[in-house]
Amino acid sequence: MLTFDVQDMSCGHCVASITKAVQATDPQARVEVDLARHRVQVQPAQADAAAVQQAIAAAGFTPQPVTG
Repeated sequence: MLTFDVQDMSCGHCVASITKAVQATDPQARVEVDLARHRVQVQPAQADAAAVQQAIAAAGFTPQPVTG
């Protein structure tokens, strides 16, 4: 499971944009978003962490990987 802190995610539209961007990169990925904590968790099927992070960034957000 990949976890990203996305502080510039602030609304339901942001959640939808991020989910769409990740699933465009990896259609089988499972995306879970906690808007209150500004956290995005992705269980990728094919994409690696860099590809997922790049997809979120391409959607206009600033994802920071969370380790641990």
